[in-house]
Amino acid sequence: MRVLMISKALIVGAYQKKAEELARMADVQLSVVVPPYWRDGRQRTYLERAHLVGYELIVEKILFNGHFHLHFYPGLKRHFQRLQPDIVHIEEEPYNLATWHALRLAKRRGARSLFFTWQNIYRRLPFPFNLFEHYNYSQADYAIAGNEAAKDVLRRKGFGKPIAVIPQFGVDPSLYEREGLELTCRPADQQGRPFIIGYIGRIVPQKGLLSLLRAAVGLAGQWQLILIGEGDFRARLEKETAELGITDRLIFKGPVPSVEVPRYLTGFDVLVLPSLTTPSWKEQFGRVLIEAMACEVPVIGSDSGEIPNVIGDAGLIFPEGDVERLRSCLRRVREDDVLRGRLARLGRQRVLDHYTQARIAQETYRVYAEMLA
Repeated sequence: MRVLMISKALIVGAYQKKAEELARMADVQLSVVVPPYWRDGRQRTYLERAHLVGYELIVEKILFNGHFHLHFYPGLKRHFQRLQPDIVHIEEEPYNLATWHALRLAKRRGARSLFFTWQNIYRRLPFPFNLFEHYNYSQADYAIAGNEAAKDVLRRKGFGKPIAVIPQFGVDPSLYEREGLELTCRPADQQGRPFIIGYIGRIVPQKGLLSLLRAAVGLAGQWQLILIGEGDFRARLEKETAELGITDRLIFKGPVPSVEVPRYLTGFDVLVLPSLTTPSWKEQFGRVLIEAMACEVPVIGSDSGEIPNVIGDAGLIFPEGDVERLRSCLRRVREDDVLRGRLARLGRQRVLDHYTQARIAQETYRVYAEMLA
């Protein structure tokens, strides 16, 4: 089967392992279209070339770069003509212009098609996105939802075609494991070191970082909070730490390449994802959780969106925004060696059972086979 995948997310090197795993399927000829970079506000994320074996990576310019719902690839048509795909897999929301454009081209070529959605909050869309959504629902043969809530939204909106619930990406367990990784944030087995609390992701209000900071402040003894990422909320956090007199306890580090994330994770004693639900957003997955779990780093997450389903019994959950409960979770992980070891083992096993790139690729391949059958 000839598969054409269109995915701006695959500019991230670690994510490209999914494409490699798909390309290993005996009857799959895979081509992947990506942009040279993606703009998110003032930040640009450039294409990484990390896992490129077995498939064709096509770098194609996009118009309206940085506009999540209005960007598209004007040169896509010539790749359809050359590749003659049997399946077109567009990893974009069903109300995006890029999805509408790709599905129109797929329809003209007689190819089967599917889209991907993370959208786990039901809402009515304004013009022209409601028209894109209506057309894409009518033309797509299948949908992949990243979580159960997103599947429910599709059904509520009237999408009657088959839906598979598959996370967009997993992890490569050979890369995300503690053994053999250099500890980046601290020396291994250092006596008298502070308790290292880590976060990796966007530095924005809805990630609940103010709650995390306030929970850490109430901990006895030495601790350090390391935030890896970028966002406009950094200034607010820095102001808070200055007012509390704990500037030396908070370390900011900007975004790091995806292939370096495992080394930073292994420097944490615990990884926290304290997301807060807003009227227009709730946590759709929380990929950093499975990255940490694969590295045998205990995880703590709020109960926003998909977080409890991702963590399962392999971590601790607290009510979002509840500073006292989050502080209690941090204390438990810090003080209970048995709990810390158990969560580390359970987290790694949960990733091996559910969240490897190979497993995601296998489930995606089954969707392809069903579509052609």
